[in-house]
Amino acid sequence: MGPVGIVLLILGILLLAVMSTGIRIVKQSTALTVERLGKYHRTLDTGVHYILPLFDRSSRPVSLKETVADFKPQPVITKDNVTMQIDTVVYFQITDPKLYTYGVDRPLSAIENLTATTLRNIVGELELDETLTSRDTVNSKMRLILDEATDPWGIKINRVELKNILPPKDIQEAMEKQMRAERERREAILRAEGEKKSTILVAEGDKESKILRAEAEKEARMLAAEAEKMALIAEAEGKAAAINLINKANPGAPFLTLEGFEALKALANGQSTKIIVPSEIQNVAGLLTSLSETIKRDK
Repeated sequence: MGPVGIVLLILGILLLAVMSTGIRIVKQSTALTVERLGKYHRTLDTGVHYILPLFDRSSRPVSLKETVADFKPQPVITKDNVTMQIDTVVYFQITDPKLYTYGVDRPLSAIENLTATTLRNIVGELELDETLTSRDTVNSKMRLILDEATDPWGIKINRVELKNILPPKDIQEAMEKQMRAERERREAILRAEGEKKSTILVAEGDKESKILRAEAEKEARMLAAEAEKMALIAEAEGKAAAINLINKANPGAPFLTLEGFEALKALANGQSTKIIVPSEIQNVAGLLTSLSETIKRDK
């Protein structure tokens, strides 16, 4: 191989090396912008691409993944002139690499400054208590404002969160005292409600006990009366049955006389001072007396 061949070989190798510098491999979730002679030419997506060496120049890879930016606390003055330190967290995503590359210089710093000014404007219209209790409202307003402002930069604001809200130390102490007093008040209310419920339950239990005791006594008296009634009915039925049996037997004079003696004996044993004796019994009594006197004389 002569000198000319060697030169051509060297030139071919150099040309191949130069041409190989135009190969670009774009990773997943990234993009590249290409400038041709200093002017935007196109955007390279994921995959293998080729650009013209010496004429085209590619930018640094632009990440298309969602990014989290945690900004340092910013001093913010509320409507009632309370200075607080608030730090924010912004979740954003690049949607247009071209606008992101040519839209604004140092996009992250621009987002931070825009977040600080927006936060001051929103919180400046709220009082301290509203700021502490309206985080969701502040987050939503900030996201809408930031998303609209960053559209020309090819950035999509997905979420904005107030990470920490730090009032002055004296305000924190006053808030802690207020919270402690509120907890003590709630505790006192709960204790009073518990005592009230306990008293009501005791009274209701005493009432139900008395009602049950009265009902039990009532039922006992009713059962006793019913038992006495049944006993009287049974006794009356027994007497009626006995009388019926006696009537059916057609008793004679001796039986009636004997029954009269039994009745007279019962009357004599009683507490009555006057005894009315039937005439039939009087005759029998006189007969018995005469017999008694005759026996005594014979003796």
